[in-house]
Amino acid sequence: MSKNPEEIMAFVVEAAEDKKAANLVTLNLKGVSPIADYFVICHGNSETQVQAIATEARKKAHEYGVNIRSYEGIDTARWVLLDLGDVVLHVFHRDEREYYNIERLWSDAKIVERV
Repeated sequence: MSKNPEEIMAFVVEAAEDKKAANLVTLNLKGVSPIADYFVICHGNSETQVQAIATEARKKAHEYGVNIRSYEGIDTARWVLLDLGDVVLHVFHRDEREYYNIERLWSDAKIVERV
């Protein structure tokens, strides 16, 4: 069964929240970029937490049968990227998140309000 981008975004957000991700933000990139429909951005306060967040999202993707196109950065756990096609998860270590500030780079995108 195929999942739409909103369903994928929802389980990615849920996985991040389950592992206590900090400052979770979802950007709606529709009409802004052809890269993806959504960026889910969050951070962990340690390498262990960064790995746990990314691993949980990866596990949920497998459970829902969602193809993982790319999974990078897990070894260093400073910036992990999980590409699920229409949804990309960025899990930063706190220090790297402040440095790269990708929310600013994608400031044309609207923030998805969580209910």
